[in-house]
Amino acid sequence: MTGLREPRTGTREALRTALRTAVRGEVAFGPTARALTTMDASNYRRVPLGVVAPRDADDVAAALAVCREHGVPVVARGGGTSIAGQATGTGVVLDFTRHMNRVLSLDPGARRAVVQPGLVLDRLQEAAAPHGLRFGPDPSTHSRCTLGGMIGNNSCGSHSVAWGTTADNVEELTVLGGGGDRLRLGRNWAGAPEGLRPLVHGELALLRKGFTSLPRRISGYALDALLPEHGADVARSFCGSEGTLGLLTEAVVRLVEAPRARALAVLGYSDESAAAQAAAGLLPLGPLTVEGMAADLVREGAGLPRGGAWLFVETGGDTAAEARARGETIAGASDALDTLVVTDPAAQRTLWRIREDASGTATRMPDGTEAWPGWEDCAVPPARLGAYLRDFKRLLADHGLRGTPYGHFGDGCIHVRIDFDLVTEAGIARFRRFSEELADLVVSHGGSLSGEHGDGQARAELLPRMYGPEVVGLFERVKGVWDPDDVLNPGMLVRPAPLDADLRFAVLPREPVDVAFGYPEDGGDFGAAVRRCVGVAKCRTATPGQGAVMCPSFRATGEEEHSTRGRARLLHEMLAGEVVTDGWRSEEVRDALDLCLSCKGCRSDCPVGVDMATYKAEFLHHHYAGRRRPAAHYAMGRLPVWLRLVARTRTAWLVNALARIGPLAALGKRLGGIAPERRIPRLAREPFSRWWARKGLRGRAGDGPVVVLWPDTFTEHLSPAVGQAAVRVLEAAGLTVTLPPAGGGTVRGNRVCCGLTYLSTGQLDHARTVLRRTLDLMEPVLEADAPVVVLEPSCAAALRSDLAALLHDDPRAPRLAARVRTFAEVLQEYAPHWTPPRVDRPVTGQTHCHQHAVLGDAADRRLREAAGLTGDLAGGCCGLAGDFGFEKGHYDVSVACAEEQLLPAVREAAEDAVVLTDGFSCRTQVGELAGARGRHLAEVLAEALSGRGGPPSATTGR
Repeated sequence: MTGLREPRTGTREALRTALRTAVRGEVAFGPTARALTTMDASNYRRVPLGVVAPRDADDVAAALAVCREHGVPVVARGGGTSIAGQATGTGVVLDFTRHMNRVLSLDPGARRAVVQPGLVLDRLQEAAAPHGLRFGPDPSTHSRCTLGGMIGNNSCGSHSVAWGTTADNVEELTVLGGGGDRLRLGRNWAGAPEGLRPLVHGELALLRKGFTSLPRRISGYALDALLPEHGADVARSFCGSEGTLGLLTEAVVRLVEAPRARALAVLGYSDESAAAQAAAGLLPLGPLTVEGMAADLVREGAGLPRGGAWLFVETGGDTAAEARARGETIAGASDALDTLVVTDPAAQRTLWRIREDASGTATRMPDGTEAWPGWEDCAVPPARLGAYLRDFKRLLADHGLRGTPYGHFGDGCIHVRIDFDLVTEAGIARFRRFSEELADLVVSHGGSLSGEHGDGQARAELLPRMYGPEVVGLFERVKGVWDPDDVLNPGMLVRPAPLDADLRFAVLPREPVDVAFGYPEDGGDFGAAVRRCVGVAKCRTATPGQGAVMCPSFRATGEEEHSTRGRARLLHEMLAGEVVTDGWRSEEVRDALDLCLSCKGCRSDCPVGVDMATYKAEFLHHHYAGRRRPAAHYAMGRLPVWLRLVARTRTAWLVNALARIGPLAALGKRLGGIAPERRIPRLAREPFSRWWARKGLRGRAGDGPVVVLWPDTFTEHLSPAVGQAAVRVLEAAGLTVTLPPAGGGTVRGNRVCCGLTYLSTGQLDHARTVLRRTLDLMEPVLEADAPVVVLEPSCAAALRSDLAALLHDDPRAPRLAARVRTFAEVLQEYAPHWTPPRVDRPVTGQTHCHQHAVLGDAADRRLREAAGLTGDLAGGCCGLAGDFGFEKGHYDVSVACAEEQLLPAVREAAEDAVVLTDGFSCRTQVGELAGARGRHLAEVLAEALSGRGGPPSATTGR
C-alpha cells in the first residue's frame, strides 16, 4: 500500500487547471460548488477542493488519472442522501447526476436495464412501468437517490422482504479501479482485478466463518459473495463498497414484475416493541413489505388505526380484490389492536407518505428538540427485533437519550434519530460511549451495524466489534488490490476516520447570531433553523407529487444551489465562514437565494419544516443593510406606498394610459427593475375601500356575526372585484361585513397592511413599522373578537405566520394571527348552515402555494364540493409569486415553473371549466401565458348567486 502523496504547494490551482484540460464536463472549484458538497445527509462535513461533473466514462477516467497524479482523493456522489458520511470528501467530488443520468437501454423480455450511476431511481421506475416492471429495491428517498448511490451503499428500501437488496438485483457492473483499470464485473470472477482471486482463495476458511447470513448485513465488504458456492460473484461483492474500491460508470440491473394491484394493511399496536415482535410472524403470509413506525413520528390527523405504533404491510395481486383479500388475511392473522386495509391508490400514497417522511420528521423530538442520525439503520434477525428494541430503549435511557425507532421491521432493520448533543465536548463523548455500547448490543443479537445505509464514517471504526480483527484486516488487503494508492474515498470502511471527528456542527457559531425574526421553534437561533436541513433532499424531487409545491426553482433549473437543501448548505457555510467567507454580504448566498420564489412550499413539504422564504428575507435584510438595493426592491417591495399615492391623487387612469405607451412602459420597467417581457398590471380606477364608502357600506348592520374583511393591497388597488364579490357572498351567507378601522372612507385610504412586499424583499425594518402601525389600527378588532377575512392567500399567510415571527416581542401579533381566516374558512366557521349556490362545473387551476404551505385548503375543498365545483386543482407553483416573476432576470424561470403543472392543466381543461386562482399573481400569470381568465372562488360564487336571483346587493347594483 503506497498511500497518497502529500498534496504539493499550489495543488488546488494546478489540479483545477489539469482537470479543465482533461475533462469535457464541468469543473467547479468556486465557493458555491464546494459549499454545496461539504455535507450529505449525515452528521459529517468535509470541505472538498472542487467538484467535477463528468460527461461519460472517459471523463471519469481522465478525472481519476489527474487526481492520482496530484495525490488527491476522489469521492463519487449521486443524490447526496447518504447518512453515514460516505458522500463527502476533502479531494475532488464527482457529481454523476448532471450528465451520467440516463437509462441506456431496457429489455422487457429479459427484464433487464442498463443504467448510468447518476440516474434517479424514480426515472428507472417510470421507464419500466409501461412494461409492468420495476426495480425491486426502493429506499424512501426514491425520488432523488441514484442507482450509483444505491449500488455503493447496497440500499434496500421497504420492499426488500419481497425483492431483496440492490446487490440481489445487480447482474453486471462497469467500473474503474483505483489504478484506472476499466473492469466489467460479473459472476465467476468476471472482471476481478488482478490479485483478488488468489487473495480470496487463500482465506476461504475465514470467509466461511466470518460472515453471517443475515439478509440485511450491509456492513463491511461482501467478500463472502466471492466464495465458490456463491458463484464468485464479483459484481455482488462490489455492491456496498461505498466508492472505496472503484468508480461505477454503468450497471446492468434486473427488473421484477410489478403487482397489477396492491393493498395496504395498517396494523395498530401498543408500542414499537409490540409491533416489532409481531412483524416476523407475518412473513410466512408473503407480504411485499412489513414496515413499522411509532406515534411520535406521525402528525396529528393522519388517519391511522388506533394504536401507539403501526405496521404498514403491503400485499399484491392481479386484481384489487385479490390484493385486498391478502391484506385482510394478514390483518385477520395479526394480533393488532386495530386494523385498516386500503386499496385506493391515492389513499395508499397518502399513508406511504407518512412512512417515507419519517426520515425527516424523526429529526425533531415531540418537544422540538433536535435529533440526529449516526445509528440510523442497525439490523438484527427479524425474530429478535422485539427483544433488541427493548434492550435498545434501555440503553437509550441509561445514557439519557431519546429516539423513536421506525423502519423495515420485516427485515429486522431499524432506523432511528437520537437527540445527541454533538456540539459540546461532554455531548460528543457521550455519543462515542453510546455508539460503542450499541455496537456491542447489535452484535450480541446477531446483527449488523448497518442494515441499509452503509458504514461510512459513522460506523466503520466499530467494524472490528462485528467482524473481529482478522476479517477487518482482510478488508484492508482487498482495498489494496482494488485501489493501491488509496485514492478512492479514503477514511471510509478501511482505516476509517474516528466516528466523532469532522462533525458538521463544530464550525457553527456557539452563540446565536443577531437576527430579525424570532425563530421560536428553533429557540431564537438562526443557526438551529439552518441546521433543520439534514440533507434528505426531498426538495430535489424532479417530479412533484400530487399537490406538492417544493421546490419549483430546482425543478426549473436542475441546479442543487436552487434547491432548498442547496440554499441551506450555503447558509450553513456562511455561518461557518470557512468556504463562504463574506458572511451576510456573501454574493454566493445571494445568488442562490435570488431564484427562491418565497413560495413557502418547503415549510410544509420538507419533512423537517425548513422555511427558506423566511431565511431569504432574513438574509436580504442583513445583506442590504446600509446599502443600495436592487431597483425592484424599491419599485415592487414598496408597492403599497406607490399604489396608495396613486389612489390619493386619483391618477390610476393616467398610470394605465402611460403603461400602454410602449417606450414609456419600457422605460418604467427598466427603471423599476421589471422584466421587459412583463405587462404592467392595470390599476383599478376605483379602489375597493372607496367603492365600499361610496356604496354606504360602513359596517352595515345585520343579524349574523360580524366579520372584518381585510382590504389587502392587491384587492384594494388591482382587483377590487374580488372584494366586491366576497362582500356579496358573505352577506348572502348572513354575515355582517365591515372593514378594519381607518380602512374605508378616509382621505388617505386604507392603511392596514400585512407587510408582504417588504417581507419578501427583506426590508424588515419597514415591515416592522408597517405591521406595528397595523396592530395599532386593529386594536378595536382584537378587542371585539371578530374574525379577519383575508382574500389574498399570500397576505393571509403573512399575517398568520410572518407577523408573529417578526414582531415576536408584541403580544398583539399572535392575537391578530389567530383571527385570520380565509374566505372559505370564515364561511365554514361562522355560517356553517349556509348552502352555497350550485355552480356544477369542473374546475382547473391551482391551490395557492401559501395556502398549501401555511393556511391549508380543507375548507376550500368542502366549499367547492358543496357548490358542485368538481375535480382537483393542479399542484405546483404559478411562477409569478408576487414580485419574483416581475423582477428582471427571472422571467424564464417564472415561465418554466408555470409550465410544469399549472399552465398545462389550464390548457387541457374542459371548455366549461372554471379556472380557480385565488392569488392575484396566479391570475396574472394564467392570463398572460395561457390567455385564460382566472377567478377567485368568491367571484365564482357571487356570479352564481346573481344567476339564481339572490337578494339585492351593492355588489351587483340591483
